[in-house]
Amino acid sequence: MENTVQKIKTLEWFGITEAMHAHGYAVVSKLLTDAQCEMLKENYDTAALYRKTVVMARHRFGLGEYKYFHYPLPVLIQTIRTALYPFLASIANTWFKALKIDRIFPLDHKELLTECRLHEQDQATVLILRYGKGGFNTLHQDLYGEVYFPIQVVLLLSDPETDYSGGEFVLTQQIPRAQSKAVVLKPKKGDMVIFATNFRPERGSKGYYRVNMKHGVSTVTSGERHALGIIFHDAIK
Repeated sequence: MENTVQKIKTLEWFGITEAMHAHGYAVVSKLLTDAQCEMLKENYDTAALYRKTVVMARHRFGLGEYKYFHYPLPVLIQTIRTALYPFLASIANTWFKALKIDRIFPLDHKELLTECRLHEQDQATVLILRYGKGGFNTLHQDLYGEVYFPIQVVLLLSDPETDYSGGEFVLTQQIPRAQSKAVVLKPKKGDMVIFATNFRPERGSKGYYRVNMKHGVSTVTSGERHALGIIFHDAIK
């Protein structure tokens, strides 16, 4: 997995950081190879990899299905999660400082997970999602407990030009005393979207304020769409 780690280390982090500060999201092209995407998709039905399956319609989350991995995570996923975290923790710390929130995230992901366990959050939150025709995901935030990390990522495993149509990634931003703004992204196979889990700072005339954010997936109009979601904090049982 050295190539994956090196690829993450050599990403254009200055531009990614600027995009996160300005918009609350950034898109990285081709973090995963086609072969890695196919491997993750092929393992979707390998029951031993997962701790829980959620049918969205049963909970009014949308229409589709997702599965939470259990520990230990597959090597590729563990490698990506661990390698990304320090870069994102630096962004998160800048956000919390701007908003005057008394919280500093450790730069080592193991330390964050230790804190999660101290709050009885010890269940893996990395998940793989599958949508068929008509599938969608309602707007939401992935929190799971008292301890949370304010940035997460999603990696698209399917090709929007050949595997499915529709199914855009949707972000909404709620500015205080204003209408929500929607952002629609169309990542390609292997692309990674980095985005705010629940809020980001925005500079106003009187300093920084919170812009609340949610995310979801628009309706898949044909084919089948798979994606991998990486959340950095763990969940309560």
